[in-house]
Amino acid sequence: MTIHDKIIAITGASSGIGEATARHLASCGAAVVLGARRTDRLEQLVEEITAAGGRAAAVRVDVTDPDDLHSLVDRAVEGFGRLDVLVGNAGVSRISPITDVDVEGWSAMVDVNVKGVLNGIAAALPVFRAQGSGHLVTVVSTSGLKIVPTQAVYAGTKNAVRTIVEGLRQESTDGVLRTTSISPGYVRTEFIDSALDDPRLREQVKQTMAELGIDPTAVARAIAFAIDQPDDVEIGDLTIRPTCQG
Repeated sequence: MTIHDKIIAITGASSGIGEATARHLASCGAAVVLGARRTDRLEQLVEEITAAGGRAAAVRVDVTDPDDLHSLVDRAVEGFGRLDVLVGNAGVSRISPITDVDVEGWSAMVDVNVKGVLNGIAAALPVFRAQGSGHLVTVVSTSGLKIVPTQAVYAGTKNAVRTIVEGLRQESTDGVLRTTSISPGYVRTEFIDSALDDPRLREQVKQTMAELGIDPTAVARAIAFAIDQPDDVEIGDLTIRPTCQG
């Protein structure tokens, strides 16, 4: 497998898709450098990966801070000699109609979902260029493919990222950089816990996710599939959703 011995940094790695991806890639022989705000969870994850024979390191990362992304990339290069892949997984959602005018929530989604991805690109791209190779894998969402009420701004941020990554792909046809956008549908994670203020509605959505959602390991395998291609093959877009999701 081409994943073996790759050095892969992951944002939003303390739970959900990020955690599952870290575990899966480490089991495939990659060294993983994990970034998130919840350092206690990161440290526990590093301990479990290393105890299972894998290689892992952790850095506190708030993707809204450009310096934190540079620290993540530097940790990979200084600790393992290079950075082969950056998985941009960190994201937030605030679900509400636009008429609620949740300006604070809108700003948070733009800062994390859009600026956070740009901060990662800014940190990793010079390293990839200097090495002569690199791969940006960005977790987007099926919310950007099927627009529904209460998710307009969230979908807007995800489509902004999809556009940015596609533009970068078209600017990077010299064989140095590969880009991949992964669009998950319903996945069983903690993601919804901070997306809704109404406890009743939050429980309803969590129940739907529990009934319909796929395990985050399924998304981790999709990410691994994209990474595990020959250097001259690029998986540009990959959508993964439950078979029962409309």
